[in-house]
Order: sequence, then C-alpha cells, then structure tokens
Amino acid sequence: MWGLSFFRNFKGIFAQDRMREVQLGAHTIRSHGVAVAKTHKYDWLILLLLMVIEVILYAIHPFYRFVGKDMMEDLKYPMKSNTVPVWAVPMYAVLLPIAIFIAIYFRRRDVYDLHHSILGLLFSVLITAVLTDAIKDAVGRPRPDFFWRCFPDGKDLYDELGNVICHGEKGDIKEGHKSFPSGHTAWSFAGLGFLTWYLSGKIKAFNRSGHVAKLCIVFLPLLIASLVGISRVDDYWHHWQDVFAGGILGSCLYGLTVATFCYLQFFPPPYQTEGWGPYSYFQMLEESRASTQAVHAESELNMQAMEAQNANQQDERSNNAFMGLTLARDSSPASDDVENGRR
Repeated sequence: MWGLSFFRNFKGIFAQDRMREVQLGAHTIRSHGVAVAKTHKYDWLILLLLMVIEVILYAIHPFYRFVGKDMMEDLKYPMKSNTVPVWAVPMYAVLLPIAIFIAIYFRRRDVYDLHHSILGLLFSVLITAVLTDAIKDAVGRPRPDFFWRCFPDGKDLYDELGNVICHGEKGDIKEGHKSFPSGHTAWSFAGLGFLTWYLSGKIKAFNRSGHVAKLCIVFLPLLIASLVGISRVDDYWHHWQDVFAGGILGSCLYGLTVATFCYLQFFPPPYQTEGWGPYSYFQMLEESRASTQAVHAESELNMQAMEAQNANQQDERSNNAFMGLTLARDSSPASDDVENGRR
C-alpha cells in the first residue's frame, strides 16, 4: 500500500509540475523557437513574397494622370520636408511594437506570444503597404505641391492637349503622382492599430473592472497614428481628402481592418476572458489538461489493479492458512486418540 500511495503522489506531482510549466511559460525561444518558426514556415514565405511585391510596387512608375493648366490652382502648394520622415514610419509602426512584444516576452517567457505577435504585426503592415501602394500606382493623383515638382523653376509648359510637360527631377515627379491614399497614415494605423489590439488584451482593458484609465493606454497608439495623418496635410504632401476622406476614413479603416484580421488570426478578441494570450497558449493548456487527466486515469486504473491484486493475494493467504490449519488438526495424534477412545 505504501508503494501505491507513493506512485499516486508521484503522478500527481508530475502532473502539477507539467501544468505549472505550461502556465509559467516553459516554451521559450531557446526551447521551442525553431519548432514554432518551422510550424509557420509558409507564413514567413508569404511575408517574403509580400516584401518583394511591395518593393516592385514602390519601384514602378504610377499612372501619370492628365494634369491641365486649370488644375494647377490646387497643386501650387510649396514643397516642404516631411514632419514625420519616411525612415521614421517603420520605427514607430514596426520596431516600437516589436520592442513592446519583446519586453512582454521577458516577463511571460512565452515564445508563442512573441512569435505570433511579430508575425501578425508584419502581416498587418505588409498587407496594408501592398494595398496602399497598389492603389497609389493605379490612381496616380498629383500631390498638392505637384506644380513645383513638375516645374521647379516656376515656368510651366504644356503640350497641344493641355497636359503638363514636366522638366523637374524624375524622382520628384514620380513621387508627385502618389497622393492618394496616404501611405504614412495607412502604415501608422496598420502597425499601431495592431499594437492597440495587443495592448487591449494584455492589460485586460475590457474585463469589466471599471478601470477607465486603461483606455488611455489603448487609445494612445491610435492618437499617434491620427496625428501622423494630420501632419501629411500640414506638409502639403497630401490633399485633405487623401488623409481625412481617403486616409482617416480610408487608410484608417482598411489599415485597422487588416490589423484586426491579422490579430484575430493568432489572438482571441480582447473583450473575451482569455483575450490576454494567444490561441496556441490555451491549446497547450488544453493538451496539458488532457494529458493530466490521462495520467490520473491511468494511475487510477493501476491503483485499482494493484488493490485487486493485493486483495487476491490476501484471500489466497487466508485460504492457505485455513487449509493448513484444517490439515494440521486432522493429522494431529491427540485427535486420533480421542477418536479411538470414543470408538
């Protein structure tokens, strides 16, 4: 019986340790990073394909829309530098969220959360970038400063059809036909929108506890994205329609839509009870619970089998003792004398 109790306790301790390892994040980059990446190798290949497509869309010439002299009244805004430089966009829309993901990883030690958040973010940004640049190239709308891009010396020239004959820098002219929609705005809402979803889940913003201050953290990335969109109008790189009608209502909507779809591929909605972790984390918990139940069931069966075996052994011992006592009594000389005397 002592061995049976030890076996049961050992199985219970093993099951508890297994569950605790899953809950505390035993799946780290070192232990499971390569396996997780291999599981999603096709997703990473699609990401590389999206990168190639984005490079091609950025390199090709957009549609050179007809621009007549009477249209120049709305295209004579001065050329200004970007308040938010192009190189800064991936810094705050991609690298900043990844830095937050890494910080949370060091706290939770869950490689699934880190991998899926980075993968979802990159999908969100790259899908949005491909959509944005594809629309830019197809529409070819002139920027508000197109006149000075086309005629840097201020001397305009037109052909017999009334279309512009630009003599400015080729790169400036090419970029001058990419007004709609706003790429800065789309990238900002795609990356920071994904971060908004992520933070909403991690801080449990919708757990009905009444902590309204959490919403300030949730809305902060969206506020930054909105200010970036407004800066595009202030810099005369986009018409107000590009940002507000096409950006805030267009880039914002499809940027957030793409971010939402990408986020929900890996994480539950933040308003759910389990919205703080990735699907894979809870799948591991379910697998661990199933294995724990199997271990308990096996231990119970083994225990019942051992108890039945012990009971059978005890019965056999009792039967053997009773038979031995009977035989000894029957073969005893005293009993023979008594029997003879009675006869």
